[in-house]
Amino acid sequence: MSTETLHQQPGVAAQPPAETTGFVFNHTMLRVKDIAASLDFYTRVLGFHLVDRRDFPEAAFSLYFLAYVPAGMQVPEDDAARRLWMAGIPGVLELTHNHGTEHQDGPVYHDGNSEPRGFGHICVSVPALEAACARFEELGVPFQKRLQDGRMKNLAFIKDPDGYWVEIIGNR
Repeated sequence: MSTETLHQQPGVAAQPPAETTGFVFNHTMLRVKDIAASLDFYTRVLGFHLVDRRDFPEAAFSLYFLAYVPAGMQVPEDDAARRLWMAGIPGVLELTHNHGTEHQDGPVYHDGNSEPRGFGHICVSVPALEAACARFEELGVPFQKRLQDGRMKNLAFIKDPDGYWVEIIGNR
């Protein structure tokens, strides 16, 4: 589909408003039951870096911010500088842990992929799709869809500890 055709979609603005210049799609937030299991999955399995943590003991929750940090880039040590840096980068994942949920039996949050449907997934692109999927298999990561399943052979879906789907696609 051409970009001209895309711009003709009903509801699409002919031009982004000038007032939105500099806007950045910054982050997506997921609520997680067991923060240790989620941090293990997102850092060890998917390679995110934990770039910030915010605790709110009076409200009994904590926020964990993860991102892919390019080699050689330094995350600012100063709190104010780190907040500003984080606000300017795209693709941050915020994990919200409500204290005590890790002790509840069964699933705590709806993944959006069963009725009523809503949120669907996040996506991570990888340089070697087949190698990444083979590694996920070796690590025992649950799959929703393997590369060989279905008609679309160029993507897979894995599940995080809360059952959220993570689409895996190639970027080369």
